[in-house]
Amino acid sequence: MHKNAADFTELLQKRAARMVPTLFRKFLGRIILCCLTAAAAPSCVKLPRRADGGGSQQIHAQQTPPETPPVSINEASREELEKLPGIGPALAARIVEHRERFGRFRRAEHLLLVRGISERRFLKLRPYVTAEVNAP
Repeated sequence: MHKNAADFTELLQKRAARMVPTLFRKFLGRIILCCLTAAAAPSCVKLPRRADGGGSQQIHAQQTPPETPPVSINEASREELEKLPGIGPALAARIVEHRERFGRFRRAEHLLLVRGISERRFLKLRPYVTAEVNAP
């Protein structure tokens, strides 16, 4: 009887060894299929906020740059930076801190290195700033 129990245990181990990969492949295949189906569903597609299918007729006016010359981000004080759209006291302080720590900005695009300035915020800010030391 002891020998049969050992044989039975060995048989179960062999079947389990073959069965686990088979079950895993079946479940993995189902998971992949569900993910592909969900990815193809239009409800999962992330659309830009403005492309909402015409549900809201909100018109976003483009801001035109002011008639004043752009502000030099290498020379501007915190107060001057705070006057720019989307720049508050904390962000102006971070810009000045970044400038003092790493040196002057070589290009206006280097503002993206400052924590808190996203690409979206930078695009709104771009017409108002320059990296030239002597702004025109």
